[in-house]
Formats: sequence, C-alpha cells, structure tokens
Amino acid sequence: MTIRRALISVYDKTGVAAFARELVGLGVEVLASSGSAKLLRDERVPVIPLEELTGFGDLLGHRVVTLHPAVHGGILARRDLPDDLAQLEAHGIAPIDLVCVNLYPFERTVGRLDVPWEDAIEQIDIGGPALLRAAAKNHAHVVPISRPEDYEPLIEEFRRNAEVSAETRRTLAARAFQRTASYDAAVAGWLGRDDSFPDTFVPVFDRYLDLPYGENPHQRAAYYTQRGSRTHLLARVEQLQGRPLSFNNLGDLSAARLLMLELDGPAAVIVKHANPCGVAVADTIEEAYENALASDPVSAYGGVVVLNREVGPALGKALAAQFVEVLLAPAYDDEALEELVAKPNVRVLVDGERRAFVTSERDLRRVLGGLLVQDRDANGDPPDAMDVVCGDPDTATWDELLFAWTVAKHVTSNAIVIARGGQTLGIGAGQMSRVDAVRIAVEKARDHGHSLSGAVLASDAFFPFADGPEVALQAGVRAIIQPGGSKRDADVVAAVREAGAAMVHTGRRHFRH
Repeated sequence: MTIRRALISVYDKTGVAAFARELVGLGVEVLASSGSAKLLRDERVPVIPLEELTGFGDLLGHRVVTLHPAVHGGILARRDLPDDLAQLEAHGIAPIDLVCVNLYPFERTVGRLDVPWEDAIEQIDIGGPALLRAAAKNHAHVVPISRPEDYEPLIEEFRRNAEVSAETRRTLAARAFQRTASYDAAVAGWLGRDDSFPDTFVPVFDRYLDLPYGENPHQRAAYYTQRGSRTHLLARVEQLQGRPLSFNNLGDLSAARLLMLELDGPAAVIVKHANPCGVAVADTIEEAYENALASDPVSAYGGVVVLNREVGPALGKALAAQFVEVLLAPAYDDEALEELVAKPNVRVLVDGERRAFVTSERDLRRVLGGLLVQDRDANGDPPDAMDVVCGDPDTATWDELLFAWTVAKHVTSNAIVIARGGQTLGIGAGQMSRVDAVRIAVEKARDHGHSLSGAVLASDAFFPFADGPEVALQAGVRAIIQPGGSKRDADVVAAVREAGAAMVHTGRRHFRH
C-alpha cells in the first residue's frame, strides 16, 4: 500500500520533524494535533492542524483532541469494502494511511517518588492508545508507528518501493499493540498497587539483550527487564571485555549480586551454577577474594565473581591467574585491567549502578502452564527475634552465625553452610537429605584443608533428626543456627548441648529451589 495522508500526534517529539519533512518530500499530506502541529510549523514543515479537519480545538484541558469520527473513520475504513468508502464520501471524510503516535509518559511519571495522584491521572493517555489500536487493527490499509526508532526504516522502505509492505505493516501493528498493552498494564498495576496478588497479574518486560543461547546451546534466549523497576541486573553495567554474556552467566550474576546486597564491608562472592561456592568478608577486598577462593577453589573454577570494592593491581593479577567466567566490580585500576586483558575471554563488568535494588519486588517462577508469584525472601532476620536454645554464644560467635545464616539463604535447599572468620569453609547445596548436605559441607571443607575446629554451621531449614548436627559437631563445629520447629527439636537440642556447643533457633526458614 502507498501513503497519501498521515496523522502525527506525539508526546515525545524526538526526530518527528525530520520524519514529517521526509513524508512531505515523498508527496504525503501531513495532519497533526495541536502540539505536534506547532512544532512542525516552527520547523517549517507543511502541516494541516487537526482542528481544521474536525472543526474542534482541544477540549477539556487537552483530554479530547483526536476522538472524532473524521479521524477514526479515516483510519478504520476498509479500502477494499465499497460500503466503507461510500460512508466516508457521504460524510466528507478522507482516508488516513499512516498514524504516528507515542503516548504520555505515564510510567515515568509514576516512577517518581510521592507523585501526586492528580498528576498521575492526567498522564493516562486516552486518545493516543485509541489511535494506535485503530491503526494497528486496520494495518491491512494503515501504517501504525509507535516509536521513533521506526521512522528511518519506514522512510527508507517507502522511498525505495513507493509503498509499505504487508509484512512491515504487520510488524508495526504488533509493536503498536505491544505498546498499548504495556501501557494499560502499567496503569492497571499502578491503580492496583495495593493489591499484592490481583485477580489478573500483568507485569510487562522489555527485551534488553539478545543472548547467544539459553541454558543449553539448543535453546534460544534473551534477557528482559521489568517495566517500572527502579533498576535491574545490568542497569549501568558496562562490559569492558570478554565474550557476550550468556543465559547461565546472568543467572549466576543475579545470584551473586543478591547475596552481595546482604553483606557489609569488603566482600567477595563466587557463584557456580546459581550457588555460592565461596563467600568472604574481610578488612580488605584482596583478603576477601583470597578467602572466598580458598573456600572451594575447585568449584570456583569457571565461576562468576562479584566484588564490592575497586580492583587494584595485586587483585587484578590474582583474578587473571584464575579461570573466571564473569567478573563484576565497581571499578578497576589501570594496572588491574592490564592484567585482565591477558584473559580476553573473561567478561569484565563495571558496576556503575548506585541506586538501591528494590527488594520488595515480587519473585516470579514459571511452572507448567502458569506462574508462581511470591514475596521476595529479602527481609533480614533480626537477632533479637532469635532464640538461643543452648549454650551461650559470645559476640564473635553471633557474628559468625549470622554470616553463615545469610549465605545459607542463598544456597539451594537442602542447604548447609559451615563458616569461620567471615569465610565459608564448606557448602552443601541442593541435597534431598539434610544430613547428606551436612556430610558434603564437612567433606568439602576437609578436602580443601580447612580445619572445622571452632567453626559454625547454618541450615536453611530445621533438622528433623539429630544426625546432621552430630556429623558437624564431631567434625569440630561449635555453634549451629537453624530455624527450629521440628517434632524432634528436643532430641536435636540435647545432642548439641551434650557436645558443649551452642544452638540458635531463628524461627524462620529460607528454602530456595
């Protein structure tokens, strides 16, 4: 189809004057609503103000501008139906072949803190979505344009072929409906924001990054960000070198960053297959990384490393000596980068994000034919709400217990974390049996030369029997933190007391699947 008449009504006027000028140069008559018409006149682009077509100026404080039969009739008329064309002629309505619209910035408005209710309501666009939906519905005869990125490709195709193909119109129609759907979802989400679990859940995600493949090479994949989120996994993250980020890289990076959010002071987190394999906090970032790596250097091979302090020369050299898939830090010394350049496949990322992650967002998980939605397990567990059921842990022991407990929350269940001195020593992850998770944590620690004398242990859920604690206590563990709540709590507590160790019940578990 060709284009003889176009309607422009945009809030974001980026590039629209050049677009309209190109249309006019290709013989297209341009109509425009009040604000767009003014811009085009100022840019000396020939334009017909919409009010000349409708006989009305803006009404109700700009609430009614394009809602008129002369506009929608011209858009919705089917050019291949004689009756539609006869009705247009009877009412003196000319067809409109292209509709260029973008919408009021509702999402940006409600993204501000404490936005007044009236301001948000006035940013709910009515006429714009109606125009886009009409043009997209009738894309067999009309070209819908909903974003500035499509201006140039559309002009190039029209100039080259003197028409716009059905395939292009169909693609643009899909984009237009995606835009109106996401816009309505944003409005519905904002109006219903106090309903934690609405009858209809309509989150909106935008494609941010195409990925080489999914969890496995035969699976396609992309990374999407949630519309309306204050920040996201790759917000203000710059990749300095390395291969493209993969699906598994991003999963591990997210796991590492979520754990890092809960750590204070210089800290290092190493994640492999979505589980931390080495975590440490220390006086310096160099010591933190050294301890995290020493936790389990075998599992750390090919892992994702997240640091919360600048990487200096010595640390850069240490990182370059290890096979790292992804490295994220807030900054890098020039000498550190020189060391890392020698490993060109390492994905080196700079974290420039300073906005806080919103940990109150919902946690979503796909299941067969549906979606599980829950609150994110993000709130900390205050020590004063915990119960010391045996022993008398001193301040240093409390610090060790809380560190291990924090890490355990981020380990796949059944999860056991053994730690000492702000360093994980052994992690048992993803076991069907809790006692097996304890055995694995103990064996891993011993395999890497860690003495467990005086160490602490955290379990993400209660011990159903005393066997798990007994394995740990025999290995040298002196204090245990766990939710409690088992029918056999008395047996478990008795075993710990008999060993002369301490135990804390948190009253809250942290399953992770």
